[in-house]
This record gives sequence, structure tokens and C-alpha cells, in this order.
Amino acid sequence: MDESKVKPIIISGTEVLPLVEGGKGIAISDGLSSGSWAAEGGVGTFSAVNAHIPGHEELSFLDSYSSKIRIKRHAEMVERAIIGGISQAKIAYETACGRGRIHMNVMWEMGGVEDVLHGILSKVKDLIHGVTCGAGMPFRLAEICAKYNLKYYPIVSSARAFNILWKRAYCRLSEWLGGVVYEDPWLAGGHNGLSNNEDENIPEPPEPRVRSLRSLMRSVGISDLVPIFMAGGIWRLSEWADWIDNPELGAIAFQFGTRPLLTAESPIPLAWKKALLTLKPGDISLNRFSPTGFPSSANRNAFLRYLQARSERQVLYVTSPDERCTEPFKAFSQNTRVQEVFISAADRNDINAWVASGYSVALITPSHTLVFVTPEEHEEIEHDRRQCIGCLSACNFSGWSQNPSHQPYPDPRLFCIQRSLQKISITGDVENALMFCGHQGYRFGTDPFYANGRIPSVKELVTEIRKGG
Repeated sequence: MDESKVKPIIISGTEVLPLVEGGKGIAISDGLSSGSWAAEGGVGTFSAVNAHIPGHEELSFLDSYSSKIRIKRHAEMVERAIIGGISQAKIAYETACGRGRIHMNVMWEMGGVEDVLHGILSKVKDLIHGVTCGAGMPFRLAEICAKYNLKYYPIVSSARAFNILWKRAYCRLSEWLGGVVYEDPWLAGGHNGLSNNEDENIPEPPEPRVRSLRSLMRSVGISDLVPIFMAGGIWRLSEWADWIDNPELGAIAFQFGTRPLLTAESPIPLAWKKALLTLKPGDISLNRFSPTGFPSSANRNAFLRYLQARSERQVLYVTSPDERCTEPFKAFSQNTRVQEVFISAADRNDINAWVASGYSVALITPSHTLVFVTPEEHEEIEHDRRQCIGCLSACNFSGWSQNPSHQPYPDPRLFCIQRSLQKISITGDVENALMFCGHQGYRFGTDPFYANGRIPSVKELVTEIRKGG
């Protein structure tokens, strides 16, 4: 594929290559990686989802919060997130040297997202050019970005989702819409926007869905020059040649989330980079263990296998005896209160076997089941809940919620995502922590570009991508 075929398009007010580094949270896309991408003439995206404060990465760990009051820890987290986001924006700006575009990525369901956005943008609006945002329905994104004269880029997985955002909020601030990120819910890494009407086991091809999105955009008067970022499953441009300069699709940019993980400038630990080179087809799969409530794509490592095994040790219970569940049983509800429930005699054999194997603690779940864990696992679950900093707007693991009228019942089948993502991003423990990755990640091990364990620079990667490789 000739480099000349990759023609610049207008993104955030200037002509740049239609090549975008996708923003990946919890210190995975930082100022250096995004600034280096922008320096090559594309769009670099750093994550402001609890971004690290340079030189003080230890402040990211939950153990660094000393207050016993969760709302105070939450306020401290927001303060640290603002400082980290400002720091990464400055690094990105300095690294880009005025080339390309710099975007900032946030997750709408992150805790204190509006405070974080205002805190960062009030200080860096002259250093960045746009804000991308997904994981939820970011209705107020347009209003916030318009206040700082910045373009906004909602991340959606269907035309239907964008239509809701448009009608409720974006139609009033259309001049600040920089583009729409279509994130394929079956191919992208991290959290995915599958709706209740979509089957995670039956992937749909992206082109008809993007055509539908473009058709909707045209119907409400959005110019074809406003780009759609195709995100999820992007590896080689040569595989998307019929999307380039396609009048039916309008302006298209290609967002790379997985490949920028494996660069010299990528901040992830070397152990993580080496692990990427060993992935095989099928290693990346969708799972339902995220406390956000969204499905997510990650490497099926020891950590995910552990969560799956824990989830399989479940039985139904009732609070009052009925025809099926007649046997009384002691279980722990939230806040470690002991509660008497009733189980089926038919489940007694399984329970006895689990208890004999050390899984002697029964915990009540929101699904009217009991899940069985070891005493040590129970203590770890309670420890993580006690250290909750409110990193999400609502957490189905800890029961935290910013909305007093919506307090989710803590689910012991899930996990503290903040602790797990910090663990892998700082220590590089790729087996015992959540390892997000796109479904094309196995190609690191088969693509000749990465032969002999090669870890390219961002410059080398962008050059290879422009050639179609």
C-alpha cells in the first residue's frame, strides 16, 4: 500500500493523518506515547483516567490513601487525577512539538468525571485540541468542551447510541462536534458497549454499522467532513483499503488501540510488552466481571480464570423456606453481617465439596445466589472494599455510588478494577491482574514486523502503518 494513499483529513481544526492512537486508561496511554504519535502527524490520545503524576506513581495505589472516610478518599483521588492529567497534557504538548493533534480521553463512568474534566481543561485548554469520551452516555461532554472551546468526540458502538446523545444534548452544540468514534463492541479492547439486544457471541461486521452511523449523521445535518473514527480490530490499513476515500462512508480515521501498546514509548512495563508477543488466537475474550457493569475484553490469564472458577461455585438461596429450598444456611451479606438463608438439599453435596476444599465462606450476591470463597479471599474482598476510593460513578463490587438514590448491592463475584489495573501498569504482573487487550492482540506473535521480539518506536510503527503493514 502506497503511503500517498493515506491522505490527511481535518481533525480538531487542522489537517493531520487519519491515524489515531486510542486512549487507554490507568496510565496506559500517557503524555509521552500520545505526544510521540502526534509528532508523526497523527492524533495522539492520552488518558486522564486517574493519570499518574510523574515521579509519584506510588500515589496511584489504593494503599496510599490514608483517610478512613471514603468520600474524603474520593475527593483526594479527584485532586490527584487532575494533577496527573495536567502533567500528562504538558508532556504530550512538549513531545509533539506543535505537530499533529493531542486529544484527551476520559471515561464517563469514572468517579468525579465532571470535576476532573473541569479541573484539567481549565489549565490545559491551550495544550490539547479535543476530548474523547465513552463508557456510558456522556450527555454533558459537549457542554463542558464548548466552555473551553474544544472539540468533543463521543465514543459509541451504534448509531442508536449516537442518536440518543444527539437528540438530548449534542444538537444544541453541534459546532463543537469534532467527530464520532465508532468502537466495535466485538473487537475493541477494554470496556465494550454491547447493548442488551446484541449477542456477544455473534459479532456483526463493522461496515454496515458505520454506514448506519454516517446515514444518521447526514440526516441531522452533520457534514461528511466530520470524521468517524473506526476503532477496534484495526491492525493493517491494507485490510481497510476500501474504507479510504469511500464517499459512502465520508471522512474516516483509523484508531489504533492495541498496536501502540508495544512501542518503546509505551509506558507499560516490559513484562507486559513481552507478554503481548506470546498471545495466541482465542486468548482475548469478553468477560462480565468488570464492576462497571460493562463487558470487557482482556487476556484470559490466571486472574480471569480465577474469577471464572469463583463464579462457578454458586448455588441459589431464598430468604424464606419454600418447596425447593428448605435447609437453613449461614451466609455473609454486605458489611460481613451473618444472615440465615435457605438452600436446596440438592445443592448440599456441591457445598460440602467446596467447603472441604477450603471454600468455606458463603457470600450473598445480588443475583440471589451464594458464592463460596476461602477465608483469605473473603478478607481480600473486604479489604479492597474498605479501601474503595470511588474511582467509578457507581461500583458493583464495592457498592459505592455518587448518586445517593442508587446504591448497588456489592457483588463478591467481581473485583476492584482500580487495584488490578494499577497492579499491572506499575508492577507488570500479567498473570494476576486484569490485562486489557484488543482481539487482534494475538497478531503481535505472527506479524513479521515484530519478529525476534522487536519493540518498535512510535515513529517506526506509524511509518509501517502508513505503508499498509
